[in-house]
Amino acid sequence: MIVEDDLALQKQLKWSLDRFESVLADDVNSALLQFRRHTPAVVTMDLGLPPDQDSVTEGFRLLERLIELEPSTKVIVLTGQNDQANALRAIRMGAYDFLAKPVDPDVLSLTVERAFRLHELQQENRRLQMQQHQDALGGVLTRDAQMQRICRTVERVAPSDATVLLLGESGTGKEVLAQGLHNASRRKGRFVAINCAAIPEALLESELFGYEKGAFTGASKTTLGKIETANGGTLMLDEIGDLPMALQAKLLRFLQERSIERLGGRNEIPIDVRVVGATHQDLRALIEQGRFREDLYYRLAEIVIEIPPLRAREGDAVLLSHAFLRRFASEQRRPVQSISDDAVLAIEAHKWPGNVRELQNLMKRASIMADGDRITAEDLGLPVPGSAANTQASLDLRAVREQAERQAVVMAMARADGNMARAAELLGVSRPTLYDLVSRLQIK
Repeated sequence: MIVEDDLALQKQLKWSLDRFESVLADDVNSALLQFRRHTPAVVTMDLGLPPDQDSVTEGFRLLERLIELEPSTKVIVLTGQNDQANALRAIRMGAYDFLAKPVDPDVLSLTVERAFRLHELQQENRRLQMQQHQDALGGVLTRDAQMQRICRTVERVAPSDATVLLLGESGTGKEVLAQGLHNASRRKGRFVAINCAAIPEALLESELFGYEKGAFTGASKTTLGKIETANGGTLMLDEIGDLPMALQAKLLRFLQERSIERLGGRNEIPIDVRVVGATHQDLRALIEQGRFREDLYYRLAEIVIEIPPLRAREGDAVLLSHAFLRRFASEQRRPVQSISDDAVLAIEAHKWPGNVRELQNLMKRASIMADGDRITAEDLGLPVPGSAANTQASLDLRAVREQAERQAVVMAMARADGNMARAAELLGVSRPTLYDLVSRLQIK
């Protein structure tokens, strides 16, 4: 995109860049319109724009808006010969480069070509990163900003050997994130999960540490424990808050020494395993009650990730409902069903005490039991809410407006199952306006 109010210079720039596909703009409004419509990879722009060509105010306002709308766009600023201060200011704001007028066509063409090449490399790098992250965290589906931050934390932590503690209510997806943590790591071993609350205390030690032949009655052969099985990989200790005190001491020793002894054995076996603990309980409260070792907590809590419940994830309940419905239709070889408006309202209003697991089970049952091709609130067994309006604690008009816009856009995109044209129709705006909102509100 070429932004220049001098029509003669505009034509000259277009001619010198004739091997590129160009769109033209001569002021801020036309530039923003063209930018939203075409999202150009590279922009050349003059800082002196109407209505005051002698001032750089409009130029900097446009630059700020372009960077805000699409940070990856390479903006090349054209400045006067003695305008170094504004050129440096533009670079600090995010411009790719600046050229002094009059512009040498060969230098401009080379600069634009380099900008295109850099943009292309960054886009390819982003695609590769997204592909890697989608493979690693393929089980996570979210549009909630808080959950996306958690996913980015998992991606950053994964290459390290830090012990991770996942905290969250039952059914929030702790095992899915633990699996993603393993998938995104460099570890070649297995991902092994054990539920500390589901195994009787008398058997839990042998399940974790294994046993030698003859260690106790019935031990007819040497058996590896879960820790040894996960050697070279990741061990998830689910519901670690239910671990008996005696085993807590033994687990602490393993975390310190990184070696184990099987039951009935005398040899220490070195183990290289990444440990991920998970619980729905308040471990600090358990420490105060004397039911959990404080030193073990600090060994486990090198990285603590708190997973929000489904009711706190904006738009995710409906988003997940669509995904589950498609999955169950494929598994059961049934026609793909849709979700009625009353069911959407019921899903949004429900508090989901069982979180994602409850939603998954409910959608599976509804997809099987529904008579037609639409899932209704009655099929889900959920009440349809009334029209009570949510109250806003804040009176900051700008914050309230932004929060309301974000909530409306997220809900519309969730209801439309990602179809931007349908979401724009629900919101009563055009598609370019919706894309502008999504970019401005930084909704992924």
